[in-house]
Amino acid sequence: MKNIFKNKKVLVTGGAGSIGSQIVKRLTLMNPDKIRVFDNDEAKQFQLQQDLKSHNNISFLIGDIRDKERLRRAMEGIDIVFHAAALKHVPFCEYNPFEAIKTNVVGTQNVVEAAMDKQIEKLIGISTDKAANPINTMGATKLLAEKLITDATFYKGKRKTIFACVRFGNVIGSVGSVVPLFREQISLKGPVTVTDNEMTRFVMSIRKAIDLVFKATALAKGGEIFIFKMPIFRIKDLAEVMIEELAPRYTDDINEVTIKNIGIRDGEKMHEDLMTENEASRAWETKDMFIVMPRTSIPNMTLKRHSYPGAQYPNSKEYCSRNAKMLSKDELRELLKTEKLI
Repeated sequence: MKNIFKNKKVLVTGGAGSIGSQIVKRLTLMNPDKIRVFDNDEAKQFQLQQDLKSHNNISFLIGDIRDKERLRRAMEGIDIVFHAAALKHVPFCEYNPFEAIKTNVVGTQNVVEAAMDKQIEKLIGISTDKAANPINTMGATKLLAEKLITDATFYKGKRKTIFACVRFGNVIGSVGSVVPLFREQISLKGPVTVTDNEMTRFVMSIRKAIDLVFKATALAKGGEIFIFKMPIFRIKDLAEVMIEELAPRYTDDINEVTIKNIGIRDGEKMHEDLMTENEASRAWETKDMFIVMPRTSIPNMTLKRHSYPGAQYPNSKEYCSRNAKMLSKDELRELLKTEKLI
């Protein structure tokens, strides 16, 4: 894996965010020539700079993907771009839809055009399960972002840039996720708010997610969506495990910390999709991911199964948290402990 990034110059948009910052930190182990962190959050940039102050090959650039000229400057001399910048909070995007469009759609097109103009080698977009069968603004804009990136393959002409996306579900413990919320609620002795007892979500550790992002980067030929296989969990199970583990720190009677059902929030699904039936019809399956092929053939390019080691026809007609492998409470507990979240 080190050969992919060795002596390369890499830019990460949204590089100070939950996913972007972890990509940056992992890249420091891959011997790149240069890493550029592009983000509009000054405070997070400062914190990441402090965390990585021993590295002298990292530049921190304040900028917004809504500003194409700033992106063009940031991509000068860059080889690989990870596009992680986005508005990702479902209710905020519901209540501010055009802001989501300006960042997730217009901003992504700015990234695509800047990458073409600067002859970037690879652009890998970081997407989400919300983009599959979207019912909310965030999901719809991320689906458009995927299409803008992967379909750039059809009109890039003779430019060398390889465009592809990765799609995965929740990264456990990330900023804005339920884990820090539940921890705070437990510290206040409850109640712990659960939307619905039967709600399920895909989940993955940040380390596994970044492993697969880098693997997809190595495999990408152009126009693919790499969908990571992930276990699922019930939100209620997560709440119960966290209460069992954390409540004794704050009360002598853990029964004092109760669970309160508050109903599904605006724009939320009971179960999430990672791959639709339509996508499954044009996908390959490997041990750890599905690889969705472009809808239309790409001029002067043939994508076949042997292009992806170990790829087979998929066994699944879709990939939904309603019917994927469920983590037991003990497995969920072990994941939380491994990630040092309890």
